[in-house]
Amino acid sequence: SSARAEIAEYNAASSEYLLDPNGKIGRMYGASATPHMYVIDEDGTLRYMGAIDDTPTSDPADIEGADNYVRSALAALDRGEAPDPNATRAYGCSVKYPD
Repeated sequence: SSARAEIAEYNAASSEYLLDPNGKIGRMYGASATPHMYVIDEDGTLRYMGAIDDTPTSDPADIEGADNYVRSALAALDRGEAPDPNATRAYGCSVKYPD
């Protein structure tokens, strides 16, 4: 599929890849930007939503000094704690939903 080709092209290490061509799931979660990150626990509870990190730039050099909210949320859940923060403002290109 074209999704598998895109994953391979970007060397993505995703465990899952969600296709949402009609925007149903994006709207359900209130996705407003790409990327808009979500951490959902094993019980299906939304535990974090928002930006991937605290550095809203597209410069790869900025990644090293950024506080990665997704990694922090996953680490907190592994420790049995609630992610803090549990929501931030996503940044990136705005989501264009079909009508």
